[in-house]
Amino acid sequence: MKDNEIYDFVYQFLSIKNIGPVQTNKVLSTVSEPIEPYSLKSQLKLSLKPEQQIEFEIAPSVLDNLNSKFDVNFLLMTNHDYPSELKKCLSTNIPPILSYIGNIELLKKRKVGFSGSRKVSDKGIDVTKDCVEQLTNKDVSIVSGYAAGVDLEAHYRALSNGGSTIIILPEGINSFRIKKEMKNIWDWNRVLVISEFKPTDQWTASRAMQRNNTIIGLSDIMVVVEAGETGGSIDAGYKTLKMNKYLFVPQYGDIPESAKGNN
Repeated sequence: MKDNEIYDFVYQFLSIKNIGPVQTNKVLSTVSEPIEPYSLKSQLKLSLKPEQQIEFEIAPSVLDNLNSKFDVNFLLMTNHDYPSELKKCLSTNIPPILSYIGNIELLKKRKVGFSGSRKVSDKGIDVTKDCVEQLTNKDVSIVSGYAAGVDLEAHYRALSNGGSTIIILPEGINSFRIKKEMKNIWDWNRVLVISEFKPTDQWTASRAMQRNNTIIGLSDIMVVVEAGETGGSIDAGYKTLKMNKYLFVPQYGDIPESAKGNN
């Protein structure tokens, strides 16, 4: 109950207009461990303008609306299990709180991220399958979103090859369902599902773009299989380079429409 109050206060704080990760993380970094819920609430409130303090006081509970059928857990940026890779790559912009389902120990593995078109070509499917199978044979965990196309192919090939995979959601954890394509190979010992958003948040394009930062931040290297000339996959490629991480992109002799951004 005590921990739930802490998580709820952080979510309520993030619900306030013009409050983002930077201000939230700044407050959290000043709170001593072990965190006491109402001490945290006081610190959060002190950082707000008067009108925001009123909004914070009347903000409804977020966790009262947690209705996932799975066992959901939470990580604050102050927790020792919080992924250090995110802190290194995203600095003060790290998600202040992560909700997750599954095996948190997968974060300790070597990890390769995958991004690519929802309308991936047959060639792109072959590239994804080949890369993922080679990586999982070396006990590397696969990180990706949960969209159709490259994302789903990467997760599927990881699990079907006996490997592990980490799903980064572009929405709240309440929305997570095991997709029908994955049900017959699903194994919670080899899966971790993470959301950086409030449990009730719905998919938006901006959240999908924001989620790319987390995929890249968690991954040791990135593979962009097929990128359009605009959109999420080419955005992931540029962000990877900006974060000074290795980026691998297939080069095709005959470029399909879904890979016009690869060059």
